[in-house]
Amino acid sequence: MTQTPNYEIPTEMRDFAEKSVEQARKAFDSFLGAARKTADTLQGSAEMARNNAQDVSSRGFSFAEQNVNAAFDLAQKLVRSKDVQEAMQHQAEFVRSQFASMQTQAREFGGLAQTAMQQSAENAKQAMQQGAEQARNAMQQGAEQARQTMQKGTDAARSATDHAAKAAKDAAS
Repeated sequence: MTQTPNYEIPTEMRDFAEKSVEQARKAFDSFLGAARKTADTLQGSAEMARNNAQDVSSRGFSFAEQNVNAAFDLAQKLVRSKDVQEAMQHQAEFVRSQFASMQTQAREFGGLAQTAMQQSAENAKQAMQQGAEQARNAMQQGAEQARQTMQKGTDAARSATDHAAKAAKDAAS
């Protein structure tokens, strides 16, 4: 009865396995880092959008306050008017000034909205470009490391096969 020779795993194979795990960890860490940077950039874009919304809201309240104060001023003038003609004159002045105010307010709101949209679009574009670039780099690094690992594995397997063949030949002798 022939006894199977005790076969040790060659050092090259153990080194290969250890390097494979290490390279896989590095590739994953690189990919995860790229994903985190993209998430941080998107979070910054969301924060900017929130700030822009607060600015628009604040200006809206300011405009509402101005318009209400103008209406109260008109009411006060109407109450103090001596006759209908003076009251009609105050009303006409109010309509003209409010029309001009509303045009100005509309332009300002439009500018705020346009600026907010442009900033958001630019930030989103940059975040997506950075994320795509970082992910592409991480994938390329991972692919290169995998190619190198496969080559080393092939070399280690050849060495192990040669070592096993030699051990079998020695055992047969």
